[in-house]
Amino acid sequence: MARILAIDYGSKRTGIAVTDELQIIASGLTTVLTKDLLTYLKKYTTKEPVELFLVGEPKQMDNTPSESEELIIKFLLKLEKEFPNIPVKRVDERFTSKMAFQAMIDSGLKKNQRKNKALIDEISATLILQSYLYSK
Repeated sequence: MARILAIDYGSKRTGIAVTDELQIIASGLTTVLTKDLLTYLKKYTTKEPVELFLVGEPKQMDNTPSESEELIIKFLLKLEKEFPNIPVKRVDERFTSKMAFQAMIDSGLKKNQRKNKALIDEISATLILQSYLYSK
């Protein structure tokens, strides 16, 4: 089986999480600068088989798209063009940043470590992926 790769897309940084080969466990992979994201994904997919991209879908509380959705749509067009054989699914990402921050507190990270926004993005991608795996 190939992996599932989740993307928590941001204007500056993007968190990435991935499953194991059996698609049972979601693990944080890394955070990359968004401008380098496609290059990173090209390198990663040459080393590891990926059968699905999950991309977070930010929504407001009233279920309307958030402001960042416009940037994500542009990215999705590039992603589908670059990887035509890997399908893309969207996953509601409401509250993932808050949940990621709480996970950092619960795990005992010190206050200065919790300021690491790259780590929050990576954990958010992991939460997006984990919620997808639970829903399967």
